[in-house]
Amino acid sequence: MANNSQEKLTRSIADRRLNEFFSTIAGLTIFSFEFLKNVFLPPYEFGEIRKHMDELGVKTLPIVSVTGFIIGLVLAMQSQPVMARFGAEAFLPSMVALSVVRELGPVITALIFAGRVSSGIGAELGSMRVTEQIDAMEVSAINPFKFLVVTRVLACTIILPVLTLYVIFLAILGGYLAIFLSKGINFELYTNSVVNSLQFSDIVPGIAKTFFFGYIVGIVGAYKGYYTENGTVGVGRASTSSVVIASLIILVADMVLGKLTVALWS
Repeated sequence: MANNSQEKLTRSIADRRLNEFFSTIAGLTIFSFEFLKNVFLPPYEFGEIRKHMDELGVKTLPIVSVTGFIIGLVLAMQSQPVMARFGAEAFLPSMVALSVVRELGPVITALIFAGRVSSGIGAELGSMRVTEQIDAMEVSAINPFKFLVVTRVLACTIILPVLTLYVIFLAILGGYLAIFLSKGINFELYTNSVVNSLQFSDIVPGIAKTFFFGYIVGIVGAYKGYYTENGTVGVGRASTSSVVIASLIILVADMVLGKLTVALWS
């Protein structure tokens, strides 16, 4: 009897979580259509977009700066002994540049951005929902969706590619430091090797997919916050679930976009 009860409880929890997952996906889809409907309608809140780009992007610079530099440093340090084993140390700058530009830079920047920004948007909009500020805006004939959601999603979509380029630059510098400390390579030789190894088909897909990642971060955080329920407890759940869902969708989207990139550019 105890085993049967435990199995029923486990099955019930699994079913509930599965239902929550599919309802979240359906809700995000409808929310995205609502965003696309509102994004082209006036008025255009350029001032709010600039403000959110500063709040969500510029204030993320310290953590992505440290992360970007360490990515390149550690990647070069860990790869150098392996490539030396095969006599391929000359290709180390090219390997660092290609790895960072095509995959590591965009994905890790997006995940860090999701951890800081998506949770912040979810908590901010959730607090506004439970304190009835959003309802007050609707009564005041202000479109809260356009003012609160559209501006934040656009800011995330625009600022993440800029942050990614910055992280890639720092990661390449970190790679140079690691190689310089171990082999004393000349900076000009390193930069020439990096530039010669990168092609248009390497840079464009890596940066282009960060527009999608930025959109995912913004839309997930806004969705979870905009429809928050159950008071302050719901705000905490919205903040936490925003990070988890945005990170998972980013990883899935990266897999799909990576396969699409290979098919288009091969």
